[in-house]
Amino acid sequence: MNSPSHAQRSSPELIFETLNAYQRTAALKAAIELDIFTAIGEGASTVAGIARRSRASERGIRALCDYLVVLGFLTKEGAGQETPQEHTQGKSYALTANSAKFLDRRSPACIASAIGFLALPAMTDAFKDFAGVVRSGQPGVAEGAGTTGTEDPIWVDFAIAMAPMQAPLAEFIANIVSADSRQKWKVLDIAAGHGAFGIAIATRNPNAEIFALDWPQVLNVARDNARAAGIANRYHELPGSAFEIELGAEYDVILLTNFLQLFDPQAIEGLMRKVHAALKPNGRAVTLGFIPNEDRVTPPNAAAFAIIMLGTTAGGDAYSFSEYVAMFRQVGFTSNEFVPLPAGPQSVIVSRK
Repeated sequence: MNSPSHAQRSSPELIFETLNAYQRTAALKAAIELDIFTAIGEGASTVAGIARRSRASERGIRALCDYLVVLGFLTKEGAGQETPQEHTQGKSYALTANSAKFLDRRSPACIASAIGFLALPAMTDAFKDFAGVVRSGQPGVAEGAGTTGTEDPIWVDFAIAMAPMQAPLAEFIANIVSADSRQKWKVLDIAAGHGAFGIAIATRNPNAEIFALDWPQVLNVARDNARAAGIANRYHELPGSAFEIELGAEYDVILLTNFLQLFDPQAIEGLMRKVHAALKPNGRAVTLGFIPNEDRVTPPNAAAFAIIMLGTTAGGDAYSFSEYVAMFRQVGFTSNEFVPLPAGPQSVIVSRK
């Protein structure tokens, strides 16, 4: 029987918040689509001013901006101090430091484009019958393979929408592999997507040749990004599936960013066997992904990624470091270093041949 003190601490609040969590997604998506963060950044701080700038109703803007204050995306002048008689029309809103950096489109670090992938119906629909997904162990979208089916167009959306979010990670990996060394390198970027990871290495190392592997339509996006970065003459395309085409040989670095976690251990081992064979002696395979601790419940965001993989892939998971090491050793990688990112839920594994 619970003690009185325990009973007083009990609350359904977490249940209420979780059942209504879809509203958080809808609110942030609407705020990005209406350009509210940029509007406030440009000086439209009142309900009337934001409504004019966003071409939206004042009633809607007041409710949405107040909710964004509740969520921590905005601040509000005098919040918590109003009397019931006060009229809120003149109250001003301001961006938090995070919103100014990541959601104001004028910021070089803006990642607002991520809604073009993370909030796609193809992603959210995977969880409409999640009990059914759990029963079957099969993805809730694209019956069979989920998002890993042949040439799934969702990866074009990923390449376009997620590049700004991935850019800091690409620079971090460029640092890990010492791209500034200016050594003559041959680099394979598997599932290149937007191409940010290979491009970051090429811009830091003028002697690096990048070979980008992905579906043809996705490589169109990567090619445009390579051209914009001024490294198109050192950017080579390998269209197709990493599991099926010849990878080539004598690579100094092979990048596997946000990719291995989409597949089951048998598929990962098969691909990593090809990767090991394609590397030079002492060459490095660099894996980026959501890697939880051995308890599989911490850190929270890395551990929670397993649910995304369950809903959207046929065999993917959020694998722990020890699980990756077991798979990598099976194909010949005896040196595997775990490198946590300084910020964010992802981590890196550097494996040497």
